[in-house]
Amino acid sequence: MPYYRKPIGFFRRPIDFCESGQNNFVNFLALIFQTFGISLISHGEKWGNFRSTVNPVLMQPKNVRLYLNKMAQVNDEFMARIRQIRDPETLEVPASFQEEMNRWTLESVSVVALDKQLGLITTNRDNPDLKKLIGLLNDFFELGQKIEFGLPFWKYIKTPTFKLFMKTLDGLLEIGNKYVNEAIDRLEAERQSGVPEKPENEKSVLEKLIKIDRKIATVMAIDMILAGVDTTSTTFTALLLCLAKNPGKQEKLRQEIRQILPRKGSQFEPSSLNHIPYTRACIKEALRMYPLTLGNARILANDTVLSGYRVPKGTLVSMISTGLLHDDNHYTKAKEYLPERWMRPTKEEAEDSATCPHVLKASSPFIYLPFGFGPRSCVGRRIVEMELELGIARLVRNFRIEFNYPTENAFKFKLINVPNIPLKFKFTDVEN
Repeated sequence: MPYYRKPIGFFRRPIDFCESGQNNFVNFLALIFQTFGISLISHGEKWGNFRSTVNPVLMQPKNVRLYLNKMAQVNDEFMARIRQIRDPETLEVPASFQEEMNRWTLESVSVVALDKQLGLITTNRDNPDLKKLIGLLNDFFELGQKIEFGLPFWKYIKTPTFKLFMKTLDGLLEIGNKYVNEAIDRLEAERQSGVPEKPENEKSVLEKLIKIDRKIATVMAIDMILAGVDTTSTTFTALLLCLAKNPGKQEKLRQEIRQILPRKGSQFEPSSLNHIPYTRACIKEALRMYPLTLGNARILANDTVLSGYRVPKGTLVSMISTGLLHDDNHYTKAKEYLPERWMRPTKEEAEDSATCPHVLKASSPFIYLPFGFGPRSCVGRRIVEMELELGIARLVRNFRIEFNYPTENAFKFKLINVPNIPLKFKFTDVEN
């Protein structure tokens, strides 16, 4: 039988993840998209130059926290939308709630990528471009899975799936370019009209990138939109399911949030996010229970020894971590949702081996890598983390979350894991 693919190396030892993470990887997705003629995902010197430009802007927490109030406003609109669409009798939201979460994540990421709100949750719900954009994002992952995991005939002939994928991508880039250019033109018009230039520490991410290179600003903004919607909404879905099925953990989280938001309408302070360790632990544990991907995959740029084998450069290696995340050999009580495993122990806990959270921690830090590892780690990590933290904080402060349906096969794989069940969450108002 002929082979239609180059060999792939699969590895499950955490130490191999570490060794691989030190390797100067070539991004295998870059090679796929090069075939399409797409420059959003690159590698080598081109990628290095790109990351050296955007990292100081996007990876600095102080830059991302400039958006705290704007993202908080998006969350307030999302809370109002939940109250509007839930059934007055059952308090359950419709089965199509996933679309509402996609709108929330796209609205949140647009605050950073485009320096404006699009009105997806409230005032601009029926905008045809935005509705089309949400549909195209779904098609992008659906078709991308078929192309990447099917026989790659598209490399030799333009198959119907390939043509449809290219049409989808063209649509995404067209709409993305339109909104990015509008944002850039708006900022330029403000400058020319005499609006005083902001101090450097108050400039938005888009403003800072435009000042460096307009093309890089455009590429980064579109990349954030393409990569920041389904990934974040899937993670948020996982978090809601975990909290709904573990009411004790949800209540513990709510008590922490009450400390920074004494009332439902309390506003976030810049220092608020410094005092939510259990919130972060809940998010981390949800990503362990329901990982976004099967693992990490890259093409080795150098010969590397993995599991005792010398793997030649140019080999695609896949580090499959999904099974390890649920393995009792690597995580104590691996099947249980225990955010405490990510907490620092108190002095009393550290002295008691039975209650110390360290007992629950992973056998290796290289098993849990939701944002990647090394130079290829997710450039939007800070944005996603703040989006999730603000979102879940506001949600549990307003509602008790329940899900009264089975959660078996809750997700399916489409390049990333996406919800596979109707998300009819029940949202009951909590006391002020």
